[in-house]
Amino acid sequence: MVKHYRPAGKKKEGNAAKFLTRTQALKQLQISLPLFRKLCILKGVTPREPKKKFKGNDKTYYHVKDISFLHHEPLLEIHRAIRVHERKIKKAEAKKNVERANRLREKTPKPKIDRIIRQRYPRFVDALGELDDCLTMVHLFAALPATESKKIDVERVHKCRRLAHEWQAFVSRTHKLRKTFVSVKGIYYQAEVEGQTITWLTPHSLQQVVSNDVDIPTMLNFLQIYEPLLGFINFHLYHSIKLKYPPILDPRLEALAADLYALSRYANASTRPAILNSEASQSVESDQLESKPIGAETDNENSELRLAQLQHQLPSNEPGALMHLVEKAAGEDEEEYDEETRQCKNLFQNVKIFLSREVPRESLLFIIPAFGGIVSWEGEGAPFVESDQSITHQIVDREAQGHRFLSREYVQPQWVFDCVNARIILPTENYLVGRVPPPHLSPFVDYDEEGAYVPEYAKTIKHLQAAARKEVLPLPGLEKDLEDPQNLLADGVIDRAAANHAAKEKQKMLIHEQRYQEDLKKELQGATYASAGSKAREETSAGLIQTGESANNGQANVDEGADMSKLLLSRKKRKLLEAMRISNERKQTKYDVITQRKKKIDEAQNQRS
Repeated sequence: MVKHYRPAGKKKEGNAAKFLTRTQALKQLQISLPLFRKLCILKGVTPREPKKKFKGNDKTYYHVKDISFLHHEPLLEIHRAIRVHERKIKKAEAKKNVERANRLREKTPKPKIDRIIRQRYPRFVDALGELDDCLTMVHLFAALPATESKKIDVERVHKCRRLAHEWQAFVSRTHKLRKTFVSVKGIYYQAEVEGQTITWLTPHSLQQVVSNDVDIPTMLNFLQIYEPLLGFINFHLYHSIKLKYPPILDPRLEALAADLYALSRYANASTRPAILNSEASQSVESDQLESKPIGAETDNENSELRLAQLQHQLPSNEPGALMHLVEKAAGEDEEEYDEETRQCKNLFQNVKIFLSREVPRESLLFIIPAFGGIVSWEGEGAPFVESDQSITHQIVDREAQGHRFLSREYVQPQWVFDCVNARIILPTENYLVGRVPPPHLSPFVDYDEEGAYVPEYAKTIKHLQAAARKEVLPLPGLEKDLEDPQNLLADGVIDRAAANHAAKEKQKMLIHEQRYQEDLKKELQGATYASAGSKAREETSAGLIQTGESANNGQANVDEGADMSKLLLSRKKRKLLEAMRISNERKQTKYDVITQRKKKIDEAQNQRS
């Protein structure tokens, strides 16, 4: 068949008509590369991988419809207007017309992200599903120092801290926190909000240093859409629990690094809490007259707080003004919680904790109230002082203590995290001050998975959980002898006689399976098996019961039977079986490596002792 020649400039077909390279996209949109990256981040446009890379493997490809989507984006026109406005400012500065330059800076057009958020997340559940990276980025910038060289201003850092603390306040107030884990990177949290599992990472409370290797402009582009997204989510969540947004903070407590506690005052206020409008001082004053802060005990304190709010003299970037949000609001119904939320809420119900100054206070102020505990700290503005006799636990991280109270237990901060992950109050003997605490196990690892390595402390926690639920655990070693001992142990009625009976039944099943494999092998070879063969097999079975067959011969028979069974499978199922075998071998190898490490550590400890 003759191949038709297509003249130059005619319509393309195939991948060349569906995809564009990044250079072609820039020429079509007539914008710079940084602006193109920013638009792709804001609109959620990602590169594509065509089946045939017609321009080479070193090119980045985008779909034609995505580029057409960007071509009609109003943000593109806004950024072009910003570029023209910057030229006017530059021209005014060149003419030394300072007044005109300042006036033009004030009138610089600003892009609005509200419409983009509505386009990308038409439902609220969609926004919650994409909240992991958003929370991680916001918490990261909340801990970064403000630097002009990196274009990280103070207002942005303060806004990120406010959004992060408002999110933490809602999670604590509704008891939605499920897991937490302290790692080298930071502290991982996992919450379940409206059926969506949200996991985020927060940095440690240390001085952060911004490296030159980090692409800060790209991160700021992501933050440009993450800030309004988290603000909209907080607005919706606060209204879902009948609280107005934004919440009112107590400036005195903010200045004392107690944002969580200050925001709590807003939750415990009257049924008509006032709204703090930072842009209009008159509105703030009227709201303050309608709803007085509960934290102030006297009229003088109330007036001072109102004056500080009106004049904006105190910053709102310290951790802690949200803690009281966890306290039970008036008229709250217990039936609105599900079983898991009710369990989390009552974990630290009868526990009163005091935090020493050397422990990570911001993280503990978030975790302990989220699980129903009462917590205080050392310093001004705390709910109760260290000498309170009703304190049951004090979290410390240093051996030298000025004064020890006999009515409380002094434990390390890891005790709180392990109790949260285990959902029980763990014994404090292993977490006392001066002792090496047990390993901090990750709650994101499934130790019940087949072939997974189970640490010794995980087994201990499992027994403690069963004791708290008043269940009976299986006897040691029974899991290997019985096929499924958990069903027998569910009601707690199994004993040694039942275990022996189950072992005998399993042995009989193995004998029948071996007979079936032998018959299948003879059938595939075309041989007939007569009564003599049956008799021989019966003698073999009897010999197996009485004296026992060697392990090598039994394994060989099993392997032969498995090979014959593979011949009867289709190609697709054989490949699936091979993938399962490779996966099991990898798990076993990983298990052996961890076991060898544990063995070496135990030997080294025994030699030291």
